[in-house]
Amino acid sequence: MAEIDLVNRDPNNINDHLKVTFEDVLAEPEGNHAMDCVWSNSYKCFNCCKKLCYTLMTLCCGICIAAGWGCEFAYIAFVHIWYVTPCFKCLELNCGCLQKLWGMIVHCYYDPFFETMGLCFSAFKKS
Repeated sequence: MAEIDLVNRDPNNINDHLKVTFEDVLAEPEGNHAMDCVWSNSYKCFNCCKKLCYTLMTLCCGICIAAGWGCEFAYIAFVHIWYVTPCFKCLELNCGCLQKLWGMIVHCYYDPFFETMGLCFSAFKKS
């Protein structure tokens, strides 16, 4: 099993849209400023609560949710290996037979018809 990177936990940047900071959520326009102590403590409280809540939720639910997603992707792999891929193979084989049948129909019925039509219209060639 490959080593897990405990520093960069989103190497493919699939959750970049979740990087929310205090400044992304709360902002005071010019002329509407709270006291400095309120603003700085709000900043600390926001970051602390965000980190604490995330930590508690992952502690309580993270392993179970990860196990659920592991089972989900195992089920998808199972269905593809044992059902979807064999169905496609069956379709591929049957379509090969239908392709041969269609080729025979075209050569038996359409080739003579269009050859005859070509000969008929060749009589109207411009000199």
